[in-house]
Amino acid sequence: MRLVCLALLASSALSSAVFGQTPPLVMSEAMVQSSDPGIQIYVRNKHAADMTSFSPDRTLLFIHGATYPAETSFDLPIEGVSMMDLFAQNGFDVYLVDVRSYGRSTRPPEMDEPPEANKPIANSEEAGRDLGAAVDYILALRGIPKLDLMGWSWGTSIAGNYTSQHNDKVNRLVLYAPAWTAQSPLAPPASAIPAYRLVKKEAAKARWTRGVPEDKVGALIPPGVFDQWWDATIATDPVGSKIDPPMLRAASGVTAEFVNYWLAGKPYYDPGKIDVPTLVIHAEWDADLPSPMAEAYFAKLTSAPYKRFVELGEGTHSVMLEKNRMQFFHEILGFLTESDAMALK
Repeated sequence: MRLVCLALLASSALSSAVFGQTPPLVMSEAMVQSSDPGIQIYVRNKHAADMTSFSPDRTLLFIHGATYPAETSFDLPIEGVSMMDLFAQNGFDVYLVDVRSYGRSTRPPEMDEPPEANKPIANSEEAGRDLGAAVDYILALRGIPKLDLMGWSWGTSIAGNYTSQHNDKVNRLVLYAPAWTAQSPLAPPASAIPAYRLVKKEAAKARWTRGVPEDKVGALIPPGVFDQWWDATIATDPVGSKIDPPMLRAASGVTAEFVNYWLAGKPYYDPGKIDVPTLVIHAEWDADLPSPMAEAYFAKLTSAPYKRFVELGEGTHSVMLEKNRMQFFHEILGFLTESDAMALK
């Protein structure tokens, strides 16, 4: 484990207006050894510069989805402030992690070969070991027994499965756009799944806005944010960024998992084994993992002491980067900061 950099981040006018007066933030980065030899995972941290004590209910870890790294999902500044900034400004010790083959974490050697040369890489079992290493690193660093955990998309499978096996290390769980079984199981693809996928800018934009009413597309993403996000995302791929045109390399282990489990009608893990307070949050225009899937998943959380389902209007699978992102942030912040959801008021 090593500290890579330390920077002082100024608070923004936007966050001050929405969340109250905020302190400057400290940012640090570390490369953490996973339990598998040769695999190092990237962990980023932000917290208030004057924070001197740490607690389970104010320590939060984000994990990304199937295609894009955590830093451009959770720490992309829009109008001067990112999701990670906002939670840090509200008293959280906030972390993000990239599992193997994503962002700045170790990229397996298969990613330097043609996609068709190898089987899919970076599955949920491997990603779970990477997440576990990040959790253990944070708990040891701060001297706390547990933390809050949030997963997005594929990250809900990683975080949900991890929590079902390590409830003692998770204080509260947030699942944004959870994966669950298809209502009508689908047949597997006719061709073999490659080791990784190549994602073009145009395809990323088309996927982002899929399912959005035509008259709403123009106002969905704040001006300039898509290009800002793409430039930051492609910059995390040292090989893909040099392809002409640039293409992001994304591991296909998750693709194989969806074929073998979720789309085949077979759960990858049992949400009923999660016994910590859980928030499921979703957006109505999410074409990747639609509302019925989130609702079905929510019903399976049978052991959580309490659970909540929030459906946000006019948002997609990437709502944290869209016009309604503040609603998204407020819902999650409210869930994580409430003192006792079961107490009489």
